[in-house]
Amino acid sequence: MRIPDRLSSRLPGRLGGEKAEQDVVPMVRLHGVITPQAGGPVPRSVINWQATDKALERAFTTDRAVAVALLINSPGGSPTQSALVADRIRELAEKHEVPVLAFCEDVAASGGYWLACAADEIHAHPTSLVGSIGVVSSGFGLEGLIQRYGIERRLHTAGTSKARLDPFLPEKEEDVVWLRGMQEELHEMFRSWVTARRGEKLAAGADLFTGEVWTGAKALELGLVDGLGTPRSILTERFPEAKLVTVEGRKPLLARLGIGAPAAAAGLGWSQVTAADVVLGLTQAADIRASWARYGL
Repeated sequence: MRIPDRLSSRLPGRLGGEKAEQDVVPMVRLHGVITPQAGGPVPRSVINWQATDKALERAFTTDRAVAVALLINSPGGSPTQSALVADRIRELAEKHEVPVLAFCEDVAASGGYWLACAADEIHAHPTSLVGSIGVVSSGFGLEGLIQRYGIERRLHTAGTSKARLDPFLPEKEEDVVWLRGMQEELHEMFRSWVTARRGEKLAAGADLFTGEVWTGAKALELGLVDGLGTPRSILTERFPEAKLVTVEGRKPLLARLGIGAPAAAAGLGWSQVTAADVVLGLTQAADIRASWARYGL
C-alpha cells in the first residue's frame, strides 16, 4: 500500500513505507512569534522547542536528504526558545551531516535572525526585513489605573527582589538598572552567536548590533545573508534532481482550533475552557500582534 505523499512527507524515510527514489530537500516552516506558549486564537502560529522538535527531527532523518531548508518568518521573541531551537538545528545537522539553508520571508528579525544563523547559509528576498540584533522588554504601568478606581494592591514577598517591575507598583530606578543589566548580558550572547556563526562574512567596520533592521538587499551588503532569491529558485538551482518536500510538526487539537495556550497545553475539553482562558488567549493575541506590528506587518 502506498502512503499518500502528504502523509509520507511528515515521516522519516524509513517509516514512510517506501525508500526515497530520489534526493530530497525537506523544508521546515518556522513561522510566528518565538514564545514558550502554545498558539493563541490568531492565524499566525508560534515557534518554540516543543512545537518544532518533531518536524526538525523528521526533516533531518528523511532518506536521501541532501539539505534541509528552514523557511523563516518571525519577528522574534523569547531568547531562550530561540537558542533552544537553534541549538537543536545545529545538533541534528552535525549528527546527520546535512547542510542547512535558511530562507528569510517577510521578516527574520531578533530571535528570527537568531534562528537563521543556525543555518550554514542564509538567503532572503530583497524586500525581507532582516536583523534587529538587540534585546527589548516591554510592559505597562498600571498603578494609576488601580488608584483611579480605588483598588488597593496587596503584595507580600519574602525577598527584596521578588516583586521587581510589578506593573501595579511605581517603577523603581534600581529595578530599571537591574533590567538593563540583564538586557546587556543577553545582547552580548546574541552578538557572540551571530559573530560565531557568520564570522568573516560580516561587513568590517559596520555596527550591526544596534537593533537596526535592514532589507534583504542591504543585509546582503552587510554580510548578514549570503544571497537573494526565493526558496524554490535557489533550491532547484542548487539541487536540480531533488524533490522539495514540506515537513510539518503536529499541534494539539485545541491549538489548531484556536483555543488559548492554557487549555490547549492541558488538553482541556470545550466544557473546561474558562473565561480566564479566553482573556489570557486574547492578551497573548495582542502581544503577538504587537510583535508583528513593529515591522509593519
